[in-house]
Amino acid sequence: MKFRLISCSLALSALLSVHAQQVMDVNTKKMGASVSPTMYGLFFEDINYAADGGLYAELVKNRSFEFPNRLTGWDISGKVTVMNDGPFDKNPHYVRLAPSGHSDKHTMIENHGFFGIGVKAGEEYRFSVWARVVEGGSAKLYIDLVDNATMSDDQKIGSGSVDVSGKEWKKYTTVIKAKKSFAKAHLRVWGSNKATTDIEHVSLFPVKTYKGRENGLRQDLAQALEDVHPGVFRFPGGCIVEGTDLATRYQWKNTVGPVENRPLNENRWHYTFTHRYFPDYFQTYGLGFFEFFQLCEDIKAEPLPVLSVGLACQFQNRKESDHAAMDELKPFIDDCLDLIEFANGPVDSKWGKLRADMGHPEPFNMKYIGIGNEQWDAPYFERLKPFVAAVRAKYPNIKIVGTSGPDSEGKMFDKGWVAMKEQKADLVDEHFYRPEAWFLGTGDRKKWPNCGALRYDSYDRKGPKVFAGEYACHGAGKKWNHYETSLYEAAFMTGIERNADIVEMATYAPLFAHVEGWQWRPDMIWYDNTRMFKSVSYYVQQMYAMNKGTNVLKLTTKDPADPKGKKAIPVAGQDGLNGLFASSVYDKTTGEVIIKVVNTSKEAQPVSINLLDMTGERTAETLTLQHSGSMDDENTLSNPNKIVPVSSTVNCTTTGKKKQTVLNDNLPAMSFRLYKVKK
Repeated sequence: MKFRLISCSLALSALLSVHAQQVMDVNTKKMGASVSPTMYGLFFEDINYAADGGLYAELVKNRSFEFPNRLTGWDISGKVTVMNDGPFDKNPHYVRLAPSGHSDKHTMIENHGFFGIGVKAGEEYRFSVWARVVEGGSAKLYIDLVDNATMSDDQKIGSGSVDVSGKEWKKYTTVIKAKKSFAKAHLRVWGSNKATTDIEHVSLFPVKTYKGRENGLRQDLAQALEDVHPGVFRFPGGCIVEGTDLATRYQWKNTVGPVENRPLNENRWHYTFTHRYFPDYFQTYGLGFFEFFQLCEDIKAEPLPVLSVGLACQFQNRKESDHAAMDELKPFIDDCLDLIEFANGPVDSKWGKLRADMGHPEPFNMKYIGIGNEQWDAPYFERLKPFVAAVRAKYPNIKIVGTSGPDSEGKMFDKGWVAMKEQKADLVDEHFYRPEAWFLGTGDRKKWPNCGALRYDSYDRKGPKVFAGEYACHGAGKKWNHYETSLYEAAFMTGIERNADIVEMATYAPLFAHVEGWQWRPDMIWYDNTRMFKSVSYYVQQMYAMNKGTNVLKLTTKDPADPKGKKAIPVAGQDGLNGLFASSVYDKTTGEVIIKVVNTSKEAQPVSINLLDMTGERTAETLTLQHSGSMDDENTLSNPNKIVPVSSTVNCTTTGKKKQTVLNDNLPAMSFRLYKVKK
């Protein structure tokens, strides 16, 4: 993680601020609750072209001709016929390229990619295709990457060819080197003018994928995930787990095995929002459960798969007949048990063998499973019971994640928590997309009784742990990744950290968005076909994840409402604290005290942090996130580093006869600053 260094003096006089100095005490001697290694993580859902067209590095859309309109994404010329008796039973369609009968008439198919095909000058791209010569013998396929918008004499950015032979289906590959960078290229495949050729599963990947895998991930996007240093990775959703109906729910068994034979699935997000409508948005399952587990291993995050509980999306399906009946749940329960075997089972088990055959004989050591995404009330509670019983009986060490539904409070939320306690779920998945007042804790307490950084202070410590599985601050009238909402997320997260005894994991949502294909925002990472940028929310998450420590340290200030000044309270934006939020942890691995302070005030604020049980002068490393202009500022493709954390230092002084260490600083208005001090 690299940040640009600045040379500046942080010893600004407190007199410059309109606020009185806020004094905080950090108990550095007594270790508090352990911070779970999974505390800060990532949540992936295939929305906003997050998989195909995003993290999954395949550049060809509708590569197996299985979209309902078999030639979606393709232009054709000459004698092109769609066939349906191909070599892969779950993807039976392919195209037949027949000679046109004239030397100057070419049979060709041309793919548009996902909003174009992004290529970079000097980079190599691996083309592959399954093909055969219908009558036997040999034929040649010509492959071009082209720029249809060019005014030059030659549209070709790069070219290659493959020699096809025989009547049997075989896989052929060639590598094409791009001569220039272009975000909107197309891929052309020319048929032979001498023989009829069948082609199936037409594919193009960058050679440089993440970890260099052929069925791999886009390098820059996957690296951005690794750079967060996440503790947990939740996948594959989200609402796609439920499906708009049960027929289109995400089914993990369709996403494993040979990539050529993973069936297409409808993506429920392609028609959900009519104001952002993408009718050609499907799931090829090229990025499937094996690849998800592999990614978790690569980025050192605990995998948290979420499976269907037999309920389709309850928002869109109000009749009982829309869902699996209680006596129809066995296949759904088997999916859970079989997934655990796929992830952890020995190589001589049915699903463990498939994992080994895919190249990973060692178990993935999965520890968590989510059952149901965002369901609520009796239909969910009743169906969950047999799942819990089956998993507990066969895999008692697996932690089960239930859900409290789609709301952060209210009748159904309360019922969800009661039911999860009764069923002894290990964690409860909470979701909250809320405005600024909710995250700051300044909203209507009747409407939002548990909001802001104090949310988890009053939670029952004897029940399940909390998984804040989907959350983001949605600005009122400003629903995009601007700086202000990211700052309020940082403020809220001080409460997550302070309550590490009850909160085991938290993940911002959604994760990815293509700038031309988004349906939901704000999102954590944005990209086009060749570039990407990290939102300010990304850097907030990264600052927490890379500095989560191992134990909570108690951080308090005097209650402004206590005239005698004897009562200590958390620094959590309460009345009289002038919009300050703070939390502190200790990291046993580095010997550092780590303090996070968020100033949500419009004025700079002087703070004095007493590091109790520490003596002597020291130097604190700092990391600061602040805007340079407007609170609406955001990072963009053209200016990806407009707002990034900046590192510096501040000197700690001493006070009193015991020379107690004190950190004095002046926090900029509307800023998030992190301090690290060696103990």
